[in-house]
Amino acid sequence: MPTTRRALALALLATLSAGASPATDLFDAATRAVQSEYYGWSTVDRVQLASRYAAVLAQTCAPQGDACDYATGRTVLGDMLRELGDDHTNVRDAEGAERLAEISQNRAVNRTGVRVARVVGGLLVVSVLAGSPAEQMGLHRFDLFTSVNGEAAGKDGAGQNLPLGPNEFIRLERAGTPLRVTLRQPGQPEREVTLPTARLQARDEPTLGWAGPGGKTAVIDFPSFLPENSAALFLKRVAEAREAGAGALIVDLRYNGGGSLNQCVAAASAFAPVLYKTRWQGGSYAYGGLRGEEVLPLLARAASPDWALWRGPLAVLVGPNTASCAEVFSYYAHRAGATLVGEKTRGVGNSGVIFEGLPDGGVLSVTVLRAYTDADEPLPAALTPDVAAPTDITALTAEGRDTTLQAALSALGAPSHLPQKGTGQTDSGGASGASLGAGRR
Repeated sequence: MPTTRRALALALLATLSAGASPATDLFDAATRAVQSEYYGWSTVDRVQLASRYAAVLAQTCAPQGDACDYATGRTVLGDMLRELGDDHTNVRDAEGAERLAEISQNRAVNRTGVRVARVVGGLLVVSVLAGSPAEQMGLHRFDLFTSVNGEAAGKDGAGQNLPLGPNEFIRLERAGTPLRVTLRQPGQPEREVTLPTARLQARDEPTLGWAGPGGKTAVIDFPSFLPENSAALFLKRVAEAREAGAGALIVDLRYNGGGSLNQCVAAASAFAPVLYKTRWQGGSYAYGGLRGEEVLPLLARAASPDWALWRGPLAVLVGPNTASCAEVFSYYAHRAGATLVGEKTRGVGNSGVIFEGLPDGGVLSVTVLRAYTDADEPLPAALTPDVAAPTDITALTAEGRDTTLQAALSALGAPSHLPQKGTGQTDSGGASGASLGAGRR
């Protein structure tokens, strides 16, 4: 380490150790991990950055002294990591860490059965768990909650966050008491409903629906790659679509924030062999995927390019909430011939992270690897779709019309042959347009 950088590092450690408090303990732990483990694409001088924000923290904590709390430390850390310029490196509080563990381990938790995303006008329901209280109450994907327990939800017209977002919604669910939501469904006046909770699996699994003229296009909503069997669950949906005679396949990743690298590599290899290479401090590693399973890289490299479980027309729906591993899946599906439809993705698809525990019970997500193709070229950070088709929230929630799905159906040419009968798949009864038909799994 050059003399100047060594001096800065020593000054930083001296600052952190003076006047220790919960805030400085948190900042110290996170900063040490970033200094020692970070291996992303940011070129910011991390020692200088940490030294500067240590001074900010000291000034901010001065009125509280040794009682300066974790929340203050998280706020300063958040500002520092935003300046680092790597969205993959961030801090989650204890509740966020618990939620991550719940989904990864598929624990039983109090849930209404919906997963929501923050949009202008409310919280958009992006999935409904089969058999959940929400499904029994008649809720559907892309319903909208404009308020929850009397609190304004989502974002305002200027795009600013209102008091209640997805994290607050989960916190209310955890309490195990019914939630009062103002519900907007297409073609109906807003009304207040009470959603009970029940002990349900924490994760949401891929579901299969049908769209297009006659319901001939299979649509798989893929919510997360976090569960360790997410690739197997996805392959099961693909098999069901094939058995039902689907003429085309659409994979909806608009609200998939990523997960396990081995799972997204395996899932993407349903369309062609995948070889995903990484570099980290002091070494490298490659992930191989073939016909929907993780395999040794040499097997993926040696496989025929046309080895696939799905060879028909294929589209992937993406957007700003498509992140990390979901971007990796989208990249390799695109290389295999998929049409990307929607909006530009989040922009963290060229790196990977590990999670480090923090003193407040939260976790630090820190970038520790860079991603490359089999030709040793860096993966793109973000993906720009072939067909630009933003999701029109007003059309979606007021009319039940999914503009992004419509664009994908048009791009795929609306296949004309009907699903085969006798496979156990429910036909959608000739539904047309871009609303999902029956047969959701």
